[in-house]
Formats: sequence, structure tokens, C-alpha cells
Amino acid sequence: MALGFGIIGCGMISRFHQRALADVRGTKLVGCYDRNFESAKRFAEEAGIKAYETLEEMLADDEIDAVSIGTPSGAHMEPAVAAAKAGKHVMVEKPLEVTLKRCDAIINACEKAGVKLATIFPSRFHDAPKTLKKAMDQGRFGRVTLGDAYIKWYRTQEYYDSGAWRGTWKLDGGGALMNQAIHTVDLLQWLMGEVTEITALIDTLAHERIEVEDVAVASLRFKSGALGVIEATTAAYPGYLKRVEVHGSQGSASIEEEDIKSWDFAKAKATDDAIHAAMQSRKSGGGGASDPSAIGHHGHAMQFADFVKAIQKDGTPIVDGHEGRKAVEIILAIYKSAQSGKPVKLPLKSDPVMKSLTSTGEKSAKPAKKGKKAK
Repeated sequence: MALGFGIIGCGMISRFHQRALADVRGTKLVGCYDRNFESAKRFAEEAGIKAYETLEEMLADDEIDAVSIGTPSGAHMEPAVAAAKAGKHVMVEKPLEVTLKRCDAIINACEKAGVKLATIFPSRFHDAPKTLKKAMDQGRFGRVTLGDAYIKWYRTQEYYDSGAWRGTWKLDGGGALMNQAIHTVDLLQWLMGEVTEITALIDTLAHERIEVEDVAVASLRFKSGALGVIEATTAAYPGYLKRVEVHGSQGSASIEEEDIKSWDFAKAKATDDAIHAAMQSRKSGGGGASDPSAIGHHGHAMQFADFVKAIQKDGTPIVDGHEGRKAVEIILAIYKSAQSGKPVKLPLKSDPVMKSLTSTGEKSAKPAKKGKKAK
């Protein structure tokens, strides 16, 4: 019998969840819910599914076995906890939540209820990162010395003005890091391992009426002893493909979007020839570099398939709640370091309390009234 899914939050990202589920065998999209019932009705009519007037109505429906949550980032906890208490499996769009306390509330609720929890990080399911991860696990880099992530994207002022939650600490949880770069932050820590110390700067340099950063630079030390850098922005016109680099005493490799761009090792393997050949022919599209809607849903589909498998086989999703929490903690440590002007050790003992940034840009600490909420 197909697993019945319900979508919570009917903004832009809900369409990607819908398309992903359509590609996953053994699933059926049953219905949707949004605090704005008109949004839910529109989405339901497009998808040919039910629209629920209340979250309680959705969670009481026996046809719903699992939910995917795409509400504003700082509003993930409430529906996730409610779904877990109702016995529904929970898939949450990144970030898992915007504070560690709220992340932990979701994790604890799902573990207590005995339901599966996953955080959507589709980049982990693409071939290039998996190939790089395998090479690292095989020790091909020798002593790993440096791991870097570069997310130099562009968002217009209209993007931030399009939803009242965008660019706020409470509901967006941050700016270029928490909303856009978090996918690549997750990849970096997945490849390089635990981060133990961070020193960072953030600022708002090109956008108005937002509380959060549109530029961030951080220096990292990993538990292995390796060092690293994260550069993230939504103020780099016209926007470039995200990039991850790993370097070591015996090799170096880099990924640009979904493609391997460099692959050089002191000790070659026969499989390297196929990788080098693929490097000549593949070319990633723009991803979300300048347009948040210009992404594919194939990564989401692979992650939904993994989630369904975990439910059916009583396994653990590849990116469960604990895995999803890691990138949030790194980003919060960056914010804490930038706020304090000091290096920050991980793990964090508490959530930083973030306030509106101050820079040379002219902006209001309180965002202007904007349109409807949409992920």
C-alpha cells in the first residue's frame, strides 16, 4: 500500500515536494495545509488533492502516514511536533529549525513518538558529492589540510520584499547562510567532519529592510586539525554556482554545483579515468545562484525515496534530525562569533541571541509589510 503524504506549507518549495513525490514509487500525495487556506485551496486544485482547513484536520486523517514541512524556517517546530504526536513520519525542509532548542524539540518529539524524521538536504544525494565522500573515506587525500565552501549567489531586493518572514531572525533564522548556503555548509561538514572552532564576520551590505546578513566569511578548524573557509553571500551579481573544495597532502578535488570540476591525486586509480571523462562532458545549470525557483527536484526525489525506504524497512534516513542539526549549529556558531568578535568553540552550549545588524547600508531594523508567506 502506498504511503500517504501531506504537505504543510504551500509556498514555492511545496511544488518541489509535490514533483519529488510524484517520482517516488510507493507514495501518494493526499492533501495539503497552509495557514492561509486560500493558498492551500489553490495548491490542492493544481495537484488534485485535498485541502485541509486546519492542521488538526490533516493530522487526524488516517490516509496521511507522513508529512513534509515547507513553512517558513522558524515555523517548522510547531507542525513537526504536532505531526509526531499524531504518529506521522516527518520530513522537514532545510533548515531543520532556526535554533538548536527548536531543532532538539523536533528530534525529541519524533524519537518519543517512534516516527521517522529527516531533514531535506538533497545535495548529499548527488553523484559528485558521493564520489568525493568515497574518496575521502578511502584516504585518497592523505592528510586532509583544507576544506572550503563558496556560495556567491544573488538575490534581488524584491526577493526579500516578497514575504514578511524573509530577512528576519525569527522566521528566516538568518540570511545568506541559514537560507541559501546551508546546503553547502552541510556538504562541507559531511565531507570534512566535525567543526571545533569558528571565527567569523557577517554584515548586510547590499539589501535594505532586512535584519540578517547578506555577506558572511568564516574561518573554521575541524576536529581532524584541518582548516577551512566558508564564504556566503546573496549580494554577488549575477550569482555563481556553489563550490566545495577539499585539499590534502596526496590529493585535491572540487565540486561545482552537481559536477566534479577538479580531481587530482598523487596515486591514480583506474576509476579516475571515467571521472575525468565525465568532467569534460557535464555542465550544471544555474541552480539557485540567482533564481530560487531555478532548481531541479531530482535531489528531493532521491531523498524522499530514502525516507520512504527508512519507513518501510524501519531504518534510519540518511539525513535524519541529528544530521540536519549539524549545519544549523555551525551557522549559529558563525553568527555568535560575528556578534561577539571572538572565536567560538563547538559544540555550542546555547543559542545565540541575534539582533538586527548594523552596517553602512540604509535599512530599517523592522522589515516593511510584505506579501504572503511562502517558503
